[in-house]
Amino acid sequence: MVLVNRMTINIGTITVNYIQYGEGEDVVLLHGWGQNIQMMDPLGKKLVNKRVTILDLPGFGETNEPDFVFDVHDYTEFLHEFLKQVQVKKPILIGHSFGGRIAICYAAKYPVEKLILFGAPCIREEVKPSLKVKVLKTLKTVPGLNRLSEVAKKFIGSSDYRNATPRMRDILVKVVNEDLSKEAAKISVPTLLIWGSEDVAAPVEDAKKMESLMKDAALIVLDGYTHYAYLEALPRVVSILEHFI
Repeated sequence: MVLVNRMTINIGTITVNYIQYGEGEDVVLLHGWGQNIQMMDPLGKKLVNKRVTILDLPGFGETNEPDFVFDVHDYTEFLHEFLKQVQVKKPILIGHSFGGRIAICYAAKYPVEKLILFGAPCIREEVKPSLKVKVLKTLKTVPGLNRLSEVAKKFIGSSDYRNATPRMRDILVKVVNEDLSKEAAKISVPTLLIWGSEDVAAPVEDAKKMESLMKDAALIVLDGYTHYAYLEALPRVVSILEHFI
């Protein structure tokens, strides 16, 4: 039975909820958008001979929101301060989706032993605005209708956007529009990309582009699995990680 230590620390105005368990080399797990510790814990509990740290990122789970609109780099600096306070140095860093984007920025700037990314898109390419975006922009410019734009967002935006508080909506818009190609290209540590072939949130083509940007990266595609391949194929993923870390 794994003995789990549940703790909180304060970083500025943010009270961080986190857990730690196990002994050995440090592994830090970062969850995706709208998620929390529980989404990474099933994987963490399978990592033997490691000291596992999982936190609720600011604005998720039991960790309160930032007091200003964070971008990915702000989350990265927050993570750096958190790891200093909990005395974690040069961890194996594992991130899913949004947590993977933070992991990319962190590994580009600070020492890590190895990097593992699950469905974590980093390349942002210019695309033509969708119809819903055009509708929102029109509502903002029409006198007397600009207030309706906020109402419209609740109905035609993504579920992540609709479920977020006003500040977290602003953060979401900011982080999804950040291109992290330059950061990915700076990463030199061994990096493993594990992707589901049916991932529509972060298509495999994005992973292939990221693999080509990085100095020492390998892509493993799990056939038939989605954006949550790391949970859907947990035994297989654990087996892969045991050989990698």
